[in-house]
This record gives sequence, structure tokens and C-alpha cells, in this order.
Amino acid sequence: MSYALPAGRGAPLPAVPRSRGGRGGDVGFRVLLTVFGVAVIVLVAAIACVLIGAAMPSIRRFGPAFLWTSRWDPVHNVFGALPFVFGTVASSTLALLIAVPISLGVAVYLVEIAPAQMSVALSFVIELLAAIPSVILGLWGIFVLAPWVRAAVEPALAAVLGWLPLFSGPQYGIGLLAAGIILAIMIIPIVSSVSRDVLRAVPPEQREAMYALGATRWEVISRAVVPYGRVGIIGAVILGLGRALGETIAVTMVIGNRPQIPTSLFQPAYTIAAVLANEFSEATSDLYLSALIEMALVLFAVSLIVNALARWLVARVTSHTRVVR
Repeated sequence: MSYALPAGRGAPLPAVPRSRGGRGGDVGFRVLLTVFGVAVIVLVAAIACVLIGAAMPSIRRFGPAFLWTSRWDPVHNVFGALPFVFGTVASSTLALLIAVPISLGVAVYLVEIAPAQMSVALSFVIELLAAIPSVILGLWGIFVLAPWVRAAVEPALAAVLGWLPLFSGPQYGIGLLAAGIILAIMIIPIVSSVSRDVLRAVPPEQREAMYALGATRWEVISRAVVPYGRVGIIGAVILGLGRALGETIAVTMVIGNRPQIPTSLFQPAYTIAAVLANEFSEATSDLYLSALIEMALVLFAVSLIVNALARWLVARVTSHTRVVR
């Protein structure tokens, strides 16, 4: 009986026999994945087409003026989206102004300063906060946050910054400021968790190089760690903004739901998601229903624009980083 000697180091390896269905399996797998990818685009396009078709009566009646008209009068079938667009943008912007510094500080503390056990425990609490239903946060906002804002926050802001129009007027507790705070509480877990993972991914060499040059911990964090992960931090902020733009129940409970453009953070306001939740089941005419669907179309378009802007910012920062390196 003879045995085949193993091939030498320079000898070519024997070809692996291809199964009869191998090429067909590759083609089928590629086609399946292509279908999955195209399905997402088709789904987004289908949603847009349905919204546009249902909103067409309102689009034909009011035209582009729907976006900058302030009157919302269902009795006389006169509708304008400007107060709701303003309330959505203002509450989301206020939430970002509050949440981003806190979230970034929490992420830096968890990664750079906190002991291991403290970091694990605090991370668990943050993720638990993200799991609280929005209706629970809304109830907490009505019974706890709004009275506290009315009794403590708004009087303090009025005493210090009352000469500014943004911090003047009657102090209700229910209004744009309370909505911004409740939205900030809701997006802090998202921004801080993603930022924490981004900062953990920073190579140790970045820190060691700064420490070797005699830098302090603050200099290492501010000049090496955070700038290295700024692309991911921008992505975290955009994720939080997306959550804030589409939040409904919690904001509806504390924002006041008044279809007027507020001149102060203390005044009630209205958001697109809130008006859809409150008035969609009460639409008594086809034009009223079409106007509400056009509001949903506006929110859909704003979400797409925000995500496209985020992609552009991330691509620009990434390209700049590559050029610098």
C-alpha cells in the first residue's frame, strides 16, 4: 500500500472541489441580500408616497404657505403648521442644549475617571433610565417636574435673566421649558451610552502619548480622547435629536399644547407629534385630516433632512481627520 507524501512548502495547495450548487448558492445569497437592501428604500419611498397622497388636499388648498402660516382653526378649515414646527424645533434644541453637556460629562466620567465597579453600576442605571416608558416620564413630569419648574426653576431664571424676553412672562410650570427638560432626560441615556462606547474605543496609545508629554488628565481628555472620538459623539447627538423630534406622549403631557408661537420659555407650546396624537382622532373633515397628515409629512421630511445633515457632518469630519493624519 502506498501513501501520498504531503506537498512541499513551495508546492501549490490542492484545489478545493466546488460543489455543484456552490455558484448558484452565491448568486442566490447575493440576490437575497440585494432584495433586503432595496426593501428598505422601497419602504421609505412607500411611506412618503402614502403621506403625500393623503396630504394632497391640504397641499392643494394651502400650498407652501402651510409651513409659515400660524393660524390653526379647525372650525373654519384654516390650517398653518408654523407653531408646531417651531415648537418641535425649539423643544428639541433646548433638550440638546441641556442633555449634550451632561451626557458627555457622564461618558467621560464612566470611561476616564470612575472606578470599574462604579462605572458598571452607573452604566446599568443609565440603561435602565432609557427603558422607562415615555408615558411614565410624562406622568412624572406632570406631578413632579412641572411643580418644581414653576416653584423653583422659573422664578430663579426670571430673577437673573428676566430682562430677556425668553425668561419673562407668567410662570406656569407647564410649557416649553418643561418639555425641553423632559426631552433632555429622555435623550441623555442615548447620547451618554453611545458616547461612552465611542470613548472606550479610543486607542490607549492616544492617552499614553499625552501622559508621556507631561499632560494632565484634563488635557488628555480634552485634547486627545474627546477630539479622537468626535465623529462618534456627533452621531450620538444626532441619535438623541432624532429621538427628541419624534417623541410624543411625554412632551404632550407637559408642553401645554397651545397652537401659538411662544415668545418665552415659560409659555405653552405645541409640537407636530403632540398635535397628531391629540387631534388625529378628532378630525371631523377631510381637509382637517389631510392637514394633520401633511403635518406628519413635514415631520417625516425634517427627520430625513436631519439624518442627511448628520451623514454630511460625519463624512466631512472623517475626511478632515484623514487629511490631518
